[in-house]
Amino acid sequence: MAKRNHIFRSQKLWCGIGGWTASFLMFFPILWMLMAAFKTEIDAVATPPKLFFTPTLENFVDVNARADYLQYALNSIIESLGSTALCLVIGIPAAYAAAFFPGKRTKDLLMWMLSTKMLPAVGVLVPIYLLFRDTGLLDTRSGMVIVFTLSNMPIVVWMLYSFFKDVPHEILEASRMDGASTLEQIWYLLLPLTLPGIASTALLSTILCWNEAFWSLNLTASKAGRLTTFIASFSSPEGLFWAKLSAASTLAITPILVFGWMTQRQLVRGLTFGAVK
Repeated sequence: MAKRNHIFRSQKLWCGIGGWTASFLMFFPILWMLMAAFKTEIDAVATPPKLFFTPTLENFVDVNARADYLQYALNSIIESLGSTALCLVIGIPAAYAAAFFPGKRTKDLLMWMLSTKMLPAVGVLVPIYLLFRDTGLLDTRSGMVIVFTLSNMPIVVWMLYSFFKDVPHEILEASRMDGASTLEQIWYLLLPLTLPGIASTALLSTILCWNEAFWSLNLTASKAGRLTTFIASFSSPEGLFWAKLSAASTLAITPILVFGWMTQRQLVRGLTFGAVK
């Protein structure tokens, strides 16, 4: 018994060491960026890297003087939340129909939706750019909301579908027999029962929209530019200014890092929703 406990403690110790090591390796690039953001340009490119330096806020002052950070941040917030809300408005009825009223081609349709995520975005850039140009959606918030909605819809529908499948059909059938309409079934039964899953889906969609860069760089400029565009603006023909680029990146990721930290419990709870019955 004592030997078994010793083996268990040893395994627990090594698992802990492995977990902390993996966590540090994943966090190291962010730590390096944070350090570079408070260095001078000379210290940021010094070889070997300087671990001890005098912190400065000069980079953040220069970044805010060069570009309107708040405007870019506001665009990111509006476009990310707007596309997430639209994804849920469309995705919840679609997932409801697929989960509770499947047809012969439902599985094929879901697989087709998921397969669209395998298509490189650059493959449809030209037609989307031309459509946006002709409809006046270039460099507009509404245009970016549409693009992000189309991009994230397959993931949203698939996640909601998996959560809805775990709800017993008998509950909705009983409400249907009591005279509840489809909208009432969704609003009063399905949404409360799957709220953790819906919340995690919304959080993941928001994070994906926030971090998206390809469409932002190709379809926006100054009016609807997001924080990814804000970061890219610090790559100039004169070269990369690592300290200022790190400061801009720090300002861009801080809101979503804080948001993710505050909602991590809800996100994990939603992603594991229905895993254990």
